[in-house]
Amino acid sequence: MPRVRRVSAAAARRPAPRRAGRSGWRRTVLATLLLILLGAGLFYGHYRRQLHRYVRRAWATLSADYLTGREKTPLLDGYSVHGIDVSSYQGSIDWPEVARHRVRFAFIKATEGVSLRDRRFARNWRGARKAGICRGAYHFFQPNYDGAQQANLFTRTADLGPGDLPPVLDVEAPEFHDVAVMRQHIGTWLRLVERHYGVRPILYSNYSFYRRYLAGHFDDYPLWLAHYEVEKPALAREKWIIWQHSDEAYIPGIRGAVDFNVYQGSYANLLALRIPPRKAASGTSRQ
Repeated sequence: MPRVRRVSAAAARRPAPRRAGRSGWRRTVLATLLLILLGAGLFYGHYRRQLHRYVRRAWATLSADYLTGREKTPLLDGYSVHGIDVSSYQGSIDWPEVARHRVRFAFIKATEGVSLRDRRFARNWRGARKAGICRGAYHFFQPNYDGAQQANLFTRTADLGPGDLPPVLDVEAPEFHDVAVMRQHIGTWLRLVERHYGVRPILYSNYSFYRRYLAGHFDDYPLWLAHYEVEKPALAREKWIIWQHSDEAYIPGIRGAVDFNVYQGSYANLLALRIPPRKAASGTSRQ
């Protein structure tokens, strides 16, 4: 008859030993989760401004159908001269309403590349002037196209005259083949347009693009700098004259987002930038 092993009551209550494999697996999962949380925290801390921006843009897209054209973004503190830049993207603009909300200047898209004319340029050009807003026109530069052809398109389209702000070259498109060739085309556009209107053009670019490709090459031209999600531009104040501090602002009179800018000086200084009266052959000014 086999012997029966008796187990004491204390031994029966003693828990069975845990398996080492299960405990190690749990520690691995916990460590992985902690690393993921730490990485997510570091990523958010470094890119929180951009993430907030994407969230706002997503919300703006989803809520676009509910906009009324009465939304208003507060003016940037510390500046007295505020302005916008627009294109056909903004749709129909109520320029008198825009002017009633302290918008003192507006740059209006005229052309792009070698063939594109903004379909609302003429309407916006007339509307801004009628509303008493100091106006200017800009060309969106395509870096892989000839600078002379782009300048020719702009000068044939934008009928700038005395009292208008200087022409603007918008350089920010990153798809180009050779940076040296791109700079040659930019220089050609700037020289031809300056010769045509008799005033030095303004160069527009965003901070990253300017710092990487343009800084030190076109310092003789006034700079209009786009730099978002910062308290002030990273470039020194003497380097720029206009700061585009937001591309998701709202102004009554425009249904949807619009770029918001400030001019660094006074309104009188802004007016001093305008194209001067041209002298006729007899020496008298042409009005």
